[in-house]
Amino acid sequence: MNELLFSVSSEFMHMLVRFIICVAVNWVIVDLLYYKKSKRRDFFFTFMLIGVAIFFIVFFMIFVLEDMKGKTGIGVGIGMFGIFSIMRYRTDAMPVREMTYLFIILCLSVVNALASTMPLAELLITNMLIVVVVWLCESLLKVVPYKLIQYDRIELTKPERHDDLIADIRERTGLDVINVEVGGIDMLRDMAVIKVFYNSHDNTVSNSVDEKMKLKTTEFTEN
Repeated sequence: MNELLFSVSSEFMHMLVRFIICVAVNWVIVDLLYYKKSKRRDFFFTFMLIGVAIFFIVFFMIFVLEDMKGKTGIGVGIGMFGIFSIMRYRTDAMPVREMTYLFIILCLSVVNALASTMPLAELLITNMLIVVVVWLCESLLKVVPYKLIQYDRIELTKPERHDDLIADIRERTGLDVINVEVGGIDMLRDMAVIKVFYNSHDNTVSNSVDEKMKLKTTEFTEN
């Protein structure tokens, strides 16, 4: 009885190795590539724990239920649909950059959980290729941060006064403004919604409220 309780199968050891690889690669992507620019601790927490959860869900769906044969394929298909629906049916809107990283973490977790017959060297190469591609995109493709603001001088939103609009926003916000885009204009309140693109001298891509016009009570708490 004790031997059954404390025995470890070879499949479990293989799973443990793949899990360590998955967590290590996810940490490199999230900590060294994503968090380095965004400084979003809330998404750091989310990415790492979702990666762990998805890995075990996929592993146990495939290998614990393998005796069900035909039913397993249907179950895995429905499970995959549910996993990737997380990105669509979510509580709060997620910026495109964060959504892309979430998709990468989900894919890596699924790949590492399913790669039972893949040699360890090939699995490591596959993971490293993804890390290199993400690193190249972060290094070569500069993401310009922006803010949404409610602007009260709608006379400056005219196309011929574009330069005056940029100069006024620079003066009033202190941002190194690159360009602005004028959105909705409220003639009754003399207000306009403006998207302001600017240079971030601290290499921060964005923060949690750059794309919001109003804050909920729960969002006043520090992340």
